[in-house]
Amino acid sequence: MRRRTGLVVVGVLALAWSEWLNWRWSRSLVGSGGGTADAVVVLGFRNPQARANAVNRWRVRAAIRSIPAGGAHATRLILSGGAVGSGVAEARLMADHAKSLGFDGTVLLEDRSTTTWENVVNVIPLIEDAERIAIVSQPAHALKARAYLRRRRPDLAARLVRADDYRPGEWVLVKPLLVLYGLWALRRLGNDERKPSP
Repeated sequence: MRRRTGLVVVGVLALAWSEWLNWRWSRSLVGSGGGTADAVVVLGFRNPQARANAVNRWRVRAAIRSIPAGGAHATRLILSGGAVGSGVAEARLMADHAKSLGFDGTVLLEDRSTTTWENVVNVIPLIEDAERIAIVSQPAHALKARAYLRRRRPDLAARLVRADDYRPGEWVLVKPLLVLYGLWALRRLGNDERKPSP
């Protein structure tokens, strides 16, 4: 009985810790922004099949809910990701999913990227005139992309605002695993930051 109680306590603490870290990451390296020319950038996830997988579908939904109410036509939805897992670019699969959800605003595709760094570099021409920029992914991955943008284009990074890609309880059972992966990825980011910029 005591052992089971201990496991429950450890499980609850792990879930609470992962929620807190995701909340914190979603609010790191962003400002409040201003203006009306918004760009919401969605980072693709490896997609081996010919339709958007669960992760890419969730990222598209999070991107759409990140668009200000009534702002679909003033906001560019920028979908980024090449054909990493299949013959179809992740950006194209996400665009099809956005359309299936009824999104009828401006959609731009960046369909050459195969890494997060390439996502960031390749969307720069699509966001240069935006006054507010949100990057959508799981919180640790979005934070990594914001850090890359800050390294590559600090002027654009100053326009970053928070996306609606963190909500309490979402992905709750896999959040501890996402946190472990996120900690590993952010640690690697620290090593990347010490390398000269390409």
